[in-house]
Parts: sequence; C-alpha cells; structure tokens
Amino acid sequence: MSLEIGVLPRGRRFPPRLRILVNGEDLVAGSVGAGGRGPLVADALPAGGPGLLWATGEARRVELGEPECSGGCCGYLTVVVQRLGGIVQWSDWEAPYEEDAPLDLHFDDEQYDAELVRAGGEAGATR
Repeated sequence: MSLEIGVLPRGRRFPPRLRILVNGEDLVAGSVGAGGRGPLVADALPAGGPGLLWATGEARRVELGEPECSGGCCGYLTVVVQRLGGIVQWSDWEAPYEEDAPLDLHFDDEQYDAELVRAGGEAGATR
C-alpha cells in the first residue's frame, strides 16, 4: 500500500490543505466527492512537531476530510490511526456516504513516517 501526501496551496476560501493519495487514488475525493477537502496543513503537519497523521501505539480517531457542503452538514471522513508493530493501520472508517468508506489500510511504518517527514518539508515551503 503506498501513501502520498500533497500540499494544496491556499485557496480563496480555504487555507492550505492536504491531498492524500493511496495507491495513486485521491482518498478524500473517492469517499466524500470531487469537491471534498482534506485536512488543514496546520493541523496535519504542524511546524512544531507531530500532527494528526502521526501514528503511535494508541489508537485515535482522525478527521481526514469533509464534503464540499461541509462536514457539519453531511458528516466527516474519519479513521482510526494506530501503529501496530511494523505497520500503521487506518481502520474503522466513518464517511458521509457509508458505502464509499474505504477498507482498512495498512502501511509499512518506515515508509509511512518517511512520507510524513517529506510532506512536512513540502508544507513548510508553503507556510
């Protein structure tokens, strides 16, 4: 399973957000629609340290996106993130349209951490 995190520039209405690709597919668009928005860069990859995508041995629910209308209207795309030995698991999805919720995802923990560091550097260039 491959993870790629891109930083979308500030828009007219929104601060910089992340684009999350899993095996080349846009995770948020696939689950909440083409106009969906990923998490804010400032929350997901803060300059001062680990953000919401950082995986530890403690499972925690993370908001990864919302539909164009807003999460308050239709609901958010959320997932439980947890490090289990040599893998990072994303599971127990909640999505605005339950039939579009992704299946559980498993990432190699070293590749996952390296992608967060790489994306954090890209995010730093947009701050």
